[in-house]
Amino acid sequence: MNDQVGEWIQSTKNGDDDAFTNIVDLYQQNVYNMCYRMLGTPQEAEDAAQEAFWRAYQALNRYDSKRPFLTWLLSIAAHYCIDQQRKRKFLSFSIDELPETNIASDAPLPETAVSSSDQEKHIQILLNSMKPIDKAVLIMRYWHECSEKEIAESLSISISAVKSRLHRARKILAQKWEALPDPNLYTERKRNESSAL
Repeated sequence: MNDQVGEWIQSTKNGDDDAFTNIVDLYQQNVYNMCYRMLGTPQEAEDAAQEAFWRAYQALNRYDSKRPFLTWLLSIAAHYCIDQQRKRKFLSFSIDELPETNIASDAPLPETAVSSSDQEKHIQILLNSMKPIDKAVLIMRYWHECSEKEIAESLSISISAVKSRLHRARKILAQKWEALPDPNLYTERKRNESSAL
């Protein structure tokens, strides 16, 4: 944790809510991304991120400064998302409305953007098919680069359980990814359809 974040945490504990706003500004993208990967829709991710920050604010006095602050914050978000997924376990939900990729001015050619967008959708669909705890382990490891020890502490599981879940989840994802249609074939088909017009 850098000194500035430590100062903001201490100021928040002393009653300065503006200091916590600085923490939210710094980490909101990380927390939102975690929630989006866990829940799969922008609205649910926004709601979950807000809830995670609210819970962090309420629990700030229990934060152990020996732990990385972002890891602690992500663990709050992951636990909330896991709870949300358990609540909706028996409810059906749609993943048809995934966010469109924002294409910057220096973006690649349209067919590359389509392929990238398709891959992103496929990844999210595959993540949504996983058990919540396995999904949390994968996201914390590969999207937020948390160590196995940090993941274990955050999710209250053993390091060997983290390793086991990572191994199993990677294997399952690889098998499901291989079963998907080749995104390059989709891009080629779109290019052919465009040239035919």
